[in-house]
Amino acid sequence: MTLALGCIADDYTGASDLANTLTRCGLRTVQTIGIPADDLALPEIDAIVVSLKSRSIAPEVAVELSRAAEKWIRSRGAHHVLFKICSTFDSTDKGNIGPVMDALRADASEEIVLVTPAFPETGRTVYQGHLFVGAVPLNESPLKDHPLNPMHDSNLVRVLAWQSASKVGLVDLATIARGEGAVRGRLDDLADKGFGAAIADAVFPSDLETIGAVALRHRVSVGASGLGLGLARALIASGRVQASAMTPTIAAVGGAAACLAGSCSQATLQQIARAGQTMPVLHLDAENIMAGRPEIERALAWAKDRLGKGPILIASSATPEQVGILQARHGRDAAGHAIEQAMADLAEALVKTGVRRLVVAGGETSGAVVDRLGIPGFLVGAEIAPGVPVLRAVGSTVGELSLALKSGNFGGETFFEDALRLM
Repeated sequence: MTLALGCIADDYTGASDLANTLTRCGLRTVQTIGIPADDLALPEIDAIVVSLKSRSIAPEVAVELSRAAEKWIRSRGAHHVLFKICSTFDSTDKGNIGPVMDALRADASEEIVLVTPAFPETGRTVYQGHLFVGAVPLNESPLKDHPLNPMHDSNLVRVLAWQSASKVGLVDLATIARGEGAVRGRLDDLADKGFGAAIADAVFPSDLETIGAVALRHRVSVGASGLGLGLARALIASGRVQASAMTPTIAAVGGAAACLAGSCSQATLQQIARAGQTMPVLHLDAENIMAGRPEIERALAWAKDRLGKGPILIASSATPEQVGILQARHGRDAAGHAIEQAMADLAEALVKTGVRRLVVAGGETSGAVVDRLGIPGFLVGAEIAPGVPVLRAVGSTVGELSLALKSGNFGGETFFEDALRLM
């Protein structure tokens, strides 16, 4: 197997988003959980997305994992590696985007790396180096309040410079509009001046195609799924990949269905409220979880009484204000870890009771759930919502399993119902 494109994603839902985008562009794509074992049977593919859970861990550990993933990808023949990050650039002053980027750039012996989280299709644009969500800067949008990586500055040149040992420059929209030659010239100029990274503006879908074509000439790039779209189209335009004309289909999976929601985004909170009109919903008590009370046992008893009658939803989601109170009492990391592990406990127990269709909302929650279930990889199926495909487990020890892993801000109000219908 020789790969045309290798990708390293810093969380599992982001990886699914990227795998969905590459598949829609015509690339035969598989998503793996962690670095694949040598004996994992993979079909003939054009691209692989190696999913890591590295966004919110210690920077040095994120670097180590990412470098190992890159080494595996390069050993399969990929010339270009995309480090896939969140379209809201979720990170802190310590990383992990900057440290991982620096390490991958050094390993690839690249002078400069193009960076953009833009994806106009999902309302994420970059102008003059500032990240916008819809019509407002990121720091003025509800998406700024990520419970682990809040983003209160929309100036990506400044944010990345805080994290990186590299000087960070800008390729502005006027340069992007002049085409590939102008962008290459700007990068050469920045590299000559000692810059190791450049934020690229992108407001229109065509901007991503220009950025992707330029990035493909290098060995490393950093961005969200929008950059993946640009890279995929550049690969097809170059003739290095022949676009697949087949719409991805994966066999439906029978059995009970359950939804788990750990995201605290406004979108997920609205989706939970809507789901309550069509299925039973149980809200977990986070304080009981932190106190070690039998909250999971209560939830499982509740679920077992209802699974035979149709889908259920169990949520640990809360408003930013409620999350802030919990973190103030118990600490941000401790609270986050406890909730994630509680949701993983639930997922494991539900699958053991016969659940075969599982919808998970929230990046950290999805990571904890998939790790606990020990799933090594996924085939990518139909798109539920932009950035969220149906996934079919590959190499699972728990039998046939269909999943949907959703970043908190993705999907419309009927997302849970839509996912279950397609699964």
